[in-house]
Amino acid sequence: MEAVKVDAMEIANSIPMWIACGIAVCLVLLQAVIFAVKAYKAGPKVGLSEKQMKKALKSSAITSIGPSVVVLSGMLSLLITVGGPVAWMRLSMIGSVMFESIAAGIGTNTVGVTLGTDTMTPEALGMAVWTMVLCSVGWVIFATFSANRMDKIQTKLSGGDAVVLVGISTAAVIGVFSAMSSQHLVKLNGYTLSCILGGAIMFIMIKISEKIPAVREWNLTISILAAMIITSIAVYFIPGLA
Repeated sequence: MEAVKVDAMEIANSIPMWIACGIAVCLVLLQAVIFAVKAYKAGPKVGLSEKQMKKALKSSAITSIGPSVVVLSGMLSLLITVGGPVAWMRLSMIGSVMFESIAAGIGTNTVGVTLGTDTMTPEALGMAVWTMVLCSVGWVIFATFSANRMDKIQTKLSGGDAVVLVGISTAAVIGVFSAMSSQHLVKLNGYTLSCILGGAIMFIMIKISEKIPAVREWNLTISILAAMIITSIAVYFIPGLA
């Protein structure tokens, strides 16, 4: 009797997958709402006025547009390989297109399928999903058991000095983004161009926002989108940059 071939993408985009992944996304949304409400209630306790909190909400919403567009573009590429539900769930929870693509590729390679090139099989799909989930579960576990101890860790690292804490936090952020950028700068391709453009445009936007404060909230969004668009055009006309 001839075996029935199962289409992996039918499984990936099936109703049960949408339901399962939708539950996870709903939990993320619920968590975001709870955090936002608690943060808003805590505002007056730390001396923030109603006007300051509303301004913070507005600034956060505007600033998130740029990164969200990047995540959306990554989700469009990921849904082609692992289906809409999984791509939607993973990038709603993690937001790192690079990590998800690498993890999915490692998973499919274990069963002899190259992500984005070979035809996806049910086994490869399963390996891709499990690899993406298991490789990121450590972050969830760490955050769960360490969140209520972060105040003590911060105090110990900074010795109770708020200025030192700001310095440590700033240095950590600069270090992380420098490490991420450096690996693209040495490639001398489209990634290098987009990285340089992003930094140059952000520098220009900062100078502009010093004279026009209302623009400051849009700096990140404009820098990301402008760098993406210019790089895409450059890669189209100069294939060697791809």
